[in-house]
Amino acid sequence: MQLRGCGTALVTPFSQDGAVDENALRNLVAWQVESGIDFLVPCGTTGETPTLNHDEWLRVIDVTIEAAAGRVPIVAGATSNSTQEAVAKAKEVGARPGVNAILTASPYYNKPTQEGQYRHFRAIAEAVDKPVILYNVPGRTSANLEPATLARLSEVANIAGVKEASGNMSQIAEALNSVPESFLVFSGDDAITLPVIALGGVGIVSVASNEIPREMAEMTRAALSNDWHTARTIHRKYLPLMQANFIESSPLPVKAVLAMMGKIEEVYRLPLLPMRRDTRSKLQKIATDAGLIARPAAPLSAAAEFYIYENWAAGPHKAILHRASCAQCSSGKGRPAGSS
Repeated sequence: MQLRGCGTALVTPFSQDGAVDENALRNLVAWQVESGIDFLVPCGTTGETPTLNHDEWLRVIDVTIEAAAGRVPIVAGATSNSTQEAVAKAKEVGARPGVNAILTASPYYNKPTQEGQYRHFRAIAEAVDKPVILYNVPGRTSANLEPATLARLSEVANIAGVKEASGNMSQIAEALNSVPESFLVFSGDDAITLPVIALGGVGIVSVASNEIPREMAEMTRAALSNDWHTARTIHRKYLPLMQANFIESSPLPVKAVLAMMGKIEEVYRLPLLPMRRDTRSKLQKIATDAGLIARPAAPLSAAAEFYIYENWAAGPHKAILHRASCAQCSSGKGRPAGSS
């Protein structure tokens, strides 16, 4: 298995009753694969995994495996702030034949030291046979995985790479200098995919590719092939969408756009709530400008507008239509003779 390119951090679709919408998930996976995505990551942050119970977590991974049908690698999310539970989850998904690698984030809430993170990740890696991809996302976990610790972890045989979502380019550059060239460093933020690849990264674990899988895959491949003109062109077109996906807490915006596109129902689980009206309006405009949804129909011209009047001269309760452009109607400002 060679993990490289653009992988989608899949959303988890829910039906109106709040259950996992397996049919929508299957369709989403099929569309992703057919669009040329390089790998899929179910049950990460974007998948609202903290709200999934144990059976749902496994079911989402299994449905993804079934729908992908071996066409792309599957990197299954398995995270806990308890090392014992994280090891158990990693072993459980690692035993599934369709899982190619395991993504696991730093322990959240506990705020472990660098040594605590090192031992946590090493315990997970030593418990499974499949490659482990670390996930550094201090904005959500309050635990930053520093480059020196990452360098130590890169020496653990089963740890193959990291999804770096610190957003700190200086730290990412230092991390890339600290690990062997064979160690896989993925951007965890769509907007900085190109600079991460330019520094030696191998791709992106993407939120935006939920909405634009083909375009994100093409942009990433272009950058990895040193076709920077193509990569920059795609990046410039979709940067507003990449940024808008975090206009409110992710995955609210990306699920809202997918619902606008007709791919899923827009359903979340508490504590997440639907987007505010003002940010939804901004998001809809950006998605429209990106060509993901159709522009709203233009308002009717005055010549095509009609007004309804009750005309007592024609008889009791007789309604008549007047075109807005007629002299008597005057776009609804005038009253035709015998009308109210």
